[in-house]
Amino acid sequence: MIKIGDYNRLEVKRKTDFGFFLDAKTGNTKDDVLLHNRLLGDNKVSVGDEVDAFIFKDSEDRVAATLIKPLAKVGEVAHLKVVDNTDIGSFIDMGLPKDILVPFKAKTYPIFRDEKYLFYIYLDKSSRIAATTDIDPYLSTEHTYNVGDMVSGIVYGFQTNDSAMVCVDNKYAAVILHNEYFTELKIGDCLEELKVIKVYEDGKLGLSPRVSRENELDKLERKILSYLEGSDGYMRFNDKSDPNDISILFNSSKKNFKRALGVLMKKGLITQDEEGTYLK
Repeated sequence: MIKIGDYNRLEVKRKTDFGFFLDAKTGNTKDDVLLHNRLLGDNKVSVGDEVDAFIFKDSEDRVAATLIKPLAKVGEVAHLKVVDNTDIGSFIDMGLPKDILVPFKAKTYPIFRDEKYLFYIYLDKSSRIAATTDIDPYLSTEHTYNVGDMVSGIVYGFQTNDSAMVCVDNKYAAVILHNEYFTELKIGDCLEELKVIKVYEDGKLGLSPRVSRENELDKLERKILSYLEGSDGYMRFNDKSDPNDISILFNSSKKNFKRALGVLMKKGLITQDEEGTYLK
């Protein structure tokens, strides 16, 4: 039986002016699947060949085939571009002649045209390829990553405490706790050089986008000095400043900000009092 939304190895049964028909394995030639000439890609095909064809339903709801590899198949999570928002839902580009529908009920957050998000690909009740932003139930925690490994991932949501939910390798569930990032993140962001800092009991990965503490402090120290130099040697911030102000201005936690101030004072580069911090 042919699997829609997946690759099928099928025999080329006959040729026409506009393409080839592939054996649907039903015993009825009326069920044979059209492989249009424009969907051959760089492949040379002859009657009698067996081809690995991706099967989908075309714009007229007919089963069709392509030898041009799509961006995903049914059962996979993929980072795909939104090409349109309509009255019936959104459409995404999966590399097929027909864009894939994301029904309204399958959207767990707003998605915008020309932006890319993670989608889980599935077959709807009519055996048409469709997609949903609700990828969490389909992510795995069975991986071979260990603490200290570096990975890349894509943000697909946020927990109630603002911890970012991240998908690694389009397969694995991960999280960046809210106190591990200080730049604004949004759904769909691609993050490189994430460090595995924990593997939870259920296998979920705990990640951090932050560099080593030593390098982070060096960078923060330079940022503080640069700010002071550009502000006539004074800033109103000190180790008692509001954590939110510190996060917004210096992209740092208050703990690291206080540590950096302490290092700079030990180096004899700054002083501070209740009014703020001063460049020596």
